[in-house]
Amino acid sequence: MLVAPSILSADFGKLNEDIIKICDGGCDLIHVDVMDGHFVPNMTIGPVVVNAVAKIATKPLDIHLMVEDNNFFIDLFAHLKPEYISFHIESEKHPHRIIQKLRSLGIKPAIVLNPHTNPESIEYLIEDLDMVLLMSVNPGFGGQKFIESVVEKTKQLKEMINKRNPACLIQIDGGVSNKNIQELKDAGVDVVVAGSYVYGSDDIPAAIKSLQI
Repeated sequence: MLVAPSILSADFGKLNEDIIKICDGGCDLIHVDVMDGHFVPNMTIGPVVVNAVAKIATKPLDIHLMVEDNNFFIDLFAHLKPEYISFHIESEKHPHRIIQKLRSLGIKPAIVLNPHTNPESIEYLIEDLDMVLLMSVNPGFGGQKFIESVVEKTKQLKEMINKRNPACLIQIDGGVSNKNIQELKDAGVDVVVAGSYVYGSDDIPAAIKSLQI
């Protein structure tokens, strides 16, 4: 299991230190939540802060766009060469175009599904994706409770991926901890985003390791 701590749960007063903690603590990716205040009822960080994160990070960036204008935000972050940029299927009229754009920029494309969105909505996109991110909370804020129905949704998505693109990863974001990590792995999850669980721990390396099963 790959672990991508979300810096949404970091202390932004000492962000440098908190980025170093997760990198030294053995994380696999750094999850960066970008919200525009329109697609979700919250605003987070823009290019100035993400540029600073990229300078400190020793692990690849995993940028999650929760925005209405995906093209605009991709242009803001493409020069950082993140490993992944994920965008919501609910906010995009032309997903193939966005996927092709990310590929042309040397960035692995990923699509995000909100808790209510059926995996069948991306069945004919899976062959073009490197990852699918399933939200296990409603996007916009950290620290929410895990939505249990997403486990069955993960199994459904895994069957679809096995048929169409076995190399495509499944990522889960929201309410992840050592209490549900085995269930998520058994359902077919490859990558977990963990914010509160990691940054709320007194021992960040141990928290990260407890998810890398």
